[in-house]
Amino acid sequence: MKPQQKNRRSFLKNAAMLSAAASLPSIVTKAASAPWISSGKAGDKVNLACIGIGNQGGSDVLSFAKTGLANFVAFCDVDMGAPQTQAVLKQFPDVPRFQDFRTMLEKMGNKIEAVTIGVPDHSHFAITMLALSMGKHVYVEKPMARTFNEVELMMKMAAKHPNLVTQMGNQGHSEANYFQFKAWKDAGIIKDVTKITAHMNSARRWHGWDTKITKFPAAEPIPSTLDWDTWHGVTQIHDYNHDYINGQWRCWYDFGMGALGDWGAHLIDTAHQFLDLGLPTEVSLLKGTGHNSFFYPTSSTILFRFPERNKMPACDITWYDGVDNLPPIPAGYGVMGLDPNIPPPSSGTIQAAKLNPGKIIYSKDLTFKGGSHGATLSIIPEEKAKEMASKLPEVPVSPSNHYANYLKACMGQEKTRSPFDVAGPLSQVFCLGVLAQHLNTTLKFDRKTKQITNNKMANDMLVGLPPRKGWEQYYKM
Repeated sequence: MKPQQKNRRSFLKNAAMLSAAASLPSIVTKAASAPWISSGKAGDKVNLACIGIGNQGGSDVLSFAKTGLANFVAFCDVDMGAPQTQAVLKQFPDVPRFQDFRTMLEKMGNKIEAVTIGVPDHSHFAITMLALSMGKHVYVEKPMARTFNEVELMMKMAAKHPNLVTQMGNQGHSEANYFQFKAWKDAGIIKDVTKITAHMNSARRWHGWDTKITKFPAAEPIPSTLDWDTWHGVTQIHDYNHDYINGQWRCWYDFGMGALGDWGAHLIDTAHQFLDLGLPTEVSLLKGTGHNSFFYPTSSTILFRFPERNKMPACDITWYDGVDNLPPIPAGYGVMGLDPNIPPPSSGTIQAAKLNPGKIIYSKDLTFKGGSHGATLSIIPEEKAKEMASKLPEVPVSPSNHYANYLKACMGQEKTRSPFDVAGPLSQVFCLGVLAQHLNTTLKFDRKTKQITNNKMANDMLVGLPPRKGWEQYYKM
């Protein structure tokens, strides 16, 4: 065994031991806890390491910098030579940099309080598990992970470490829609919801690809600056192709979560939380234009059925994506154009969309129209909105954006608004939706056992393929 491999295995073994210690009585965990957890004093900054600093990860770095609460102690990216990565490094030239998150945590662990994870969906899991096991607070981009079981293990790991802060990066969960939805629900304005449509009808990266695909793209030379092996994380190695990196990973079942995983957390997050929806009992792919075994359909309609709960009626959520797949629009909906306040998709532009990314919420007495991210709800039609205006409660103003909320929580000043126990079940809803897309079928789900009861293959896919050799330990922490 090479010395480097031996050291790496010893490091991972020690990290796993620290994770196991977290489940022991407090007299043990106190000794094992990281001594560098912030005191929470006013004016403190959080020692932050950022994993993934290009594209969305780079945007996160800049957003954390703007809070004035972050002290960057390490940057990590599998491609430090990429243009999008270099753009960030030029702004922070003195921050130590790494290509492998394991090396960074091993060498810089005693200087790191918290990490941010802005990498492809398939890589969220291992980084999160290792960081939490080492006593680091974790901010991870949405969705939490690529498989149902990975999300389950991440929630359990977070529960083992109640002193650690977790936050999923659905930024609208700290903006006006979050506080409005909660206030309207608490005041009884939003009640007896039986149906929700959520829609993202802009062009996606894979639109226009050959849907009769029979194999993965042809191999291309690996860029000299890219650590292609580490990029894969727990997934099996693929031949390099440019259509796997820089956001293209989102197109493929092997790496990403498609339109649902990308935008679902910005559209149904507040309804899922404040209506206590939990996990569905049935998920059906009603439409899957261009269905194939490799990348996502060009248009999808997915039906999620949620049962009665806590004196609330059963509720269906129907998801629509694809430029030719608009949801039914109720009378009195109003303006259907693009909303400049809604961030564009990761491809950089909103193309030929006929409807805002958003949702329509149908209750017994009222219908609500909403956008994406932090966009607030409005009651439709306008006549009904005027009738209800005097009955609407005052909505609190957010004390912090999503990034400041995470850092203030690390300092003990706030609680995160999208911790793993909130974001986990939401992410698992997306995992079930993706399974229905992948298999082009209807899945029956048992909420108590968390098992798919009508399809053995789908049930096995809750766990997914075994991790590749050398990455098994993250599933055993």
